[in-house]
Amino acid sequence: MTAPKELRVSKDRKLLTVTFPDHRPFELSAELLRVLSPSAEVQGHSPEQRVTVPGKKEVAILKVEPVGNYAVRITFDDFHDTGIFTWNYLHTLGHDKDKRWQEYLDELAQKGLSRDR
Repeated sequence: MTAPKELRVSKDRKLLTVTFPDHRPFELSAELLRVLSPSAEVQGHSPEQRVTVPGKKEVAILKVEPVGNYAVRITFDDFHDTGIFTWNYLHTLGHDKDKRWQEYLDELAQKGLSRDR
């Protein structure tokens, strides 16, 4: 996957717009990025260890830093910063955003958790 030609954080820090060459821009909410972070803290070391992260409705992006030529590290205002978002993962999130968001909402409901703090 080639690098995006643009990564733009909205003024309110709640949205990351990712534009890959030859693609329309993907808008990814800070909440979606935070709860689907590729970090071991969220994803675990196997599917059974994956964590459903509640209470991130108001999370914002503090900073986006390059990691080599293949990814970015996103720091959120809850100080979570261990996820390395590869270009491929950002592209996948952009394409599967609606499906993954619904799966997250379904998990919250099944576990009696909330998007609110």
